[in-house]
Amino acid sequence: MAQTFWVGGLWLLHFLVLPAIAKLGLAQLLVEEIASAVRPLVVGLAGFCAVLQAVVLIRAEHLASLWRDMRGQLLLTVLVMATSYFGVRHFYSAGGLWLMFSYMVMAFCGLLLVLQAVPGSSKR
Repeated sequence: MAQTFWVGGLWLLHFLVLPAIAKLGLAQLLVEEIASAVRPLVVGLAGFCAVLQAVVLIRAEHLASLWRDMRGQLLLTVLVMATSYFGVRHFYSAGGLWLMFSYMVMAFCGLLLVLQAVPGSSKR
């Protein structure tokens, strides 16, 4: 359930909501202001939900699955990208390209996570 919220939120915001707001005829500066206000909220939700998913993965399998399993590696990547998003946003105000890069990496990692098996459903 948590995965649905954060992966869907990342994809909907970037590919549906912001282009729809821009298509309404609002000024580009207003669209950018909305994006700069909403994106950190969605990234924070993604980071929190990735932590929840990591806890579920650890409980369903073992701590070593975070490093060995692809699901764990993707979750760790999402956590690193969310942390770097907020770090760059706070310490380096001209890091717009890195913010977009980390946002898109989180979105694609979430998409890959959706394609993975549920933890505990298949024992290796």
